[in-house]
Amino acid sequence: MRNAPTILHLDMDAFFASAEQASKPSLRGKAVVVGGLGPRGVVATCSYEARVFGVHSAMPMAQARRLAPNAAYLVPRFGFYRSISEQVMALLRALSPLVEPLSLDEAFVDLEAGEAAWDEASARLAGAKLRTDIRAVTGLTGSVGLAASKMLAKIASEQAKPDGLVLIEPGTERALLGPMSVRILPGVGPTTGDHLRRAGISTVDELAEAGEDELVRLLGKAHGHGLYAMALAHDERPVVAERETKSVSVEDTYDVDIHDRVRVGTEVQRLADRCVRRLRGAGLSGRTIVLKVRRYDFSTLTRSETLRGPTDDPGVVREAAARLLESVDTTGGVRLLGVGVSGLADFTQEDLFAQAAGELAALELVEEAEHEAVEDQEAPAERHWTTGHDVRHGDFGHGWVQGSGLGRVTVRFETPEAEQPGRVRTFRTDDPALEPADPLPLVSTGPRRPEGVGPDQESSEPASLPKSWSGNGGGGAKSRP
Repeated sequence: MRNAPTILHLDMDAFFASAEQASKPSLRGKAVVVGGLGPRGVVATCSYEARVFGVHSAMPMAQARRLAPNAAYLVPRFGFYRSISEQVMALLRALSPLVEPLSLDEAFVDLEAGEAAWDEASARLAGAKLRTDIRAVTGLTGSVGLAASKMLAKIASEQAKPDGLVLIEPGTERALLGPMSVRILPGVGPTTGDHLRRAGISTVDELAEAGEDELVRLLGKAHGHGLYAMALAHDERPVVAERETKSVSVEDTYDVDIHDRVRVGTEVQRLADRCVRRLRGAGLSGRTIVLKVRRYDFSTLTRSETLRGPTDDPGVVREAAARLLESVDTTGGVRLLGVGVSGLADFTQEDLFAQAAGELAALELVEEAEHEAVEDQEAPAERHWTTGHDVRHGDFGHGWVQGSGLGRVTVRFETPEAEQPGRVRTFRTDDPALEPADPLPLVSTGPRRPEGVGPDQESSEPASLPKSWSGNGGGGAKSRP
């Protein structure tokens, strides 16, 4: 482990929910929950205002509604979040060539590799500047952790939440980790945590005191050695710029259990085609086909079959998935299905069971169009408006859908730069003046002109940050709620 705290971990604060609040003035300071709104939807992210009520990510949406009935519930806009993420990742890559994204809102950065920091003082300055730049470019906040290893940098960013910066000084790691729960360490999930707790090990100090031999006996050689090293604050994992894709998969959760065996088979075939399209889009092929089935009682089964060589042929993947389904009992009903391909390669090997490519390609296009139009087929007379998504009206301009049903859609007309909530109007779902729209940027791309300076005058003053800018001075840590 290096001596200087030059590993940075960035975690955007309540990313999806914060993006929605920044985009919608009427939701600022309010409880916002983003996720699937169906009967089996789960919370993807919620605002800090919603967390006060006990709502958290991965919670069933039905439970979240019981805890916070007055919160705003929105369907995710992943394209919008991805565009913001790209802006943030560009700022990180300006700091160093070694950036390891973990998700849309989280990444590690090796500051030393980019010569952006080499000691405690320069690391703190780099972290503070990054937070300011993120706010100026996206209008959102991120929490920064700085330490001498990836594990400690991530722990530091958790302590910094929300909107703060924490640096763990070299030499203080053991004292910091000691009283923490073993769950803070990478690789300790609910199962391992329970196993350790039954052995009388609940804190990192107790983990270290148990000794390496005891941990190997309890958890196995590889896991035991690794956890003992981390309990001593030793983490030699490097920041890896290119993370190898290990598998490509797709899955669907159904609002109502599927009991019809023919329908289950049709869904598996459709998922196989979607998986192959994603596989081909990444320029990959794979040898192992995986089927995932979650049954009515929440039991989850996986079946796999390894082919003689890698393939990206939809016919091959379809047939393998169908064979795997034959070994699964779906009598009681199915709530989730998934198809994946692993053992990836960047080449293909012709398979004897391949189907006619032209015929399958045509089927793919037809089935994709049919699947995307399912809701329209069920209610052909009513256009579908997704809660939280952007729309534009010919008379009232840009807005977002607050809700729809019974032939009506309610829209709040407001834009990110507005300081007050916008007006609400209700329309027929088939109103010809209402149409879907792309999200607006959270921060204006043009420079702001200081007051009193005309369009033909120059000013030596820098463009101001958004009026809603706030921070903790760029270097101090805030306590996590």
